[in-house]
Amino acid sequence: MVEDPDELAVLEEIQHELVLQEQSVIEEYERSLQFDEECLNAMLDGLEASDKIICPVCRKNNLTVKNHLVLCQCGLYITTQDMTEEKLRSLLENTITEHSYRCFHNPEFTVTSGMEEETSLLMSCSV
Repeated sequence: MVEDPDELAVLEEIQHELVLQEQSVIEEYERSLQFDEECLNAMLDGLEASDKIICPVCRKNNLTVKNHLVLCQCGLYITTQDMTEEKLRSLLENTITEHSYRCFHNPEFTVTSGMEEETSLLMSCSV
């Protein structure tokens, strides 16, 4: 038991500082939890919007797929016949999956001009 009023005041001040520190740590933890929750919600929103196809050439922008056209902001522009996002996604996934069975390297995609000036999407691997 502390009987000296000065010692008691010092101990109360220390206790008060510890309580403030504890409150600060709790607030920082709650801000961290809120940030984590916001990040998780953003990721979940991204998954819900994953029906978009990322351009295999630039790997940054989403592709726009219309009946007779596939295009990207990077300059990819391919005329097609009856192409849908589902069909294109399936073609890309199947081709990349087939490649991964034989090779561990990532393929590269480019746009090439074929016969009669028609553009095509070409997948190649440096290996």
